[in-house]
Amino acid sequence: MTAIPNTRHRPLLSRLTDADLVPLAKIGDEPAIRAIVQRHNQRLFRTARAIIRNDAEAEDVVQASYIKAFANLLAFRGESELSTWLTRITLNEALGRLRAQKNTTGLEEIDMHATSAGGQVVQFPSSLSATDPETELSRSQARHFLEHAVDELPDDFRAIFVLRDVEGMSTDEAASYLGIRPETAKTRLHRARKMMRQSIEKRLSGAFSALFPFDGARCAFMADRVVTALRQTS
Repeated sequence: MTAIPNTRHRPLLSRLTDADLVPLAKIGDEPAIRAIVQRHNQRLFRTARAIIRNDAEAEDVVQASYIKAFANLLAFRGESELSTWLTRITLNEALGRLRAQKNTTGLEEIDMHATSAGGQVVQFPSSLSATDPETELSRSQARHFLEHAVDELPDDFRAIFVLRDVEGMSTDEAASYLGIRPETAKTRLHRARKMMRQSIEKRLSGAFSALFPFDGARCAFMADRVVTALRQTS
């Protein structure tokens, strides 16, 4: 990989769009690669984590997905958003590993269980404003509780739940990523919410948008891992 040095006249990479960064990444510009990695880490980690249900393995999936993406970046024509392309690569990587690990639970059995679960669909507040340490502790506990509840969802329901309610995708967008019809996505999402309702109904305290965090030093370290791996393959 050939690194291109920064100059004082170079604009801040954080201000550049993905469309601006991709040509730089195609010629091996490490700052551009780092900017892309850090910009999309959260979504890709959440996507992988929804499928794999293990932080360390999800990080491995994200790294492998980035390596595949940058190795094939010349083939990226911009016909879709870069985030869409990266998410699909991550989904394929995670699902491939999952299939290698175990068989998926039959949807017929899941549907029967979900249909028998009554009650309303829970609404998820998103405010994260901190007030005091006690409140922060409470929200941290709620976040861990929610992560555990999400992990217990069957694979197909967990994936649509994370893409829609955690990552905030539209139904059509999430269905496209998962290769299912929007109607199927709506049904699975509705049932996933029902299956979670009893366990989280009175425990959620504003930490929903902070599920499976992947930022700070952890986010920067992923950029280091990707750049190092790319150097070894160049």
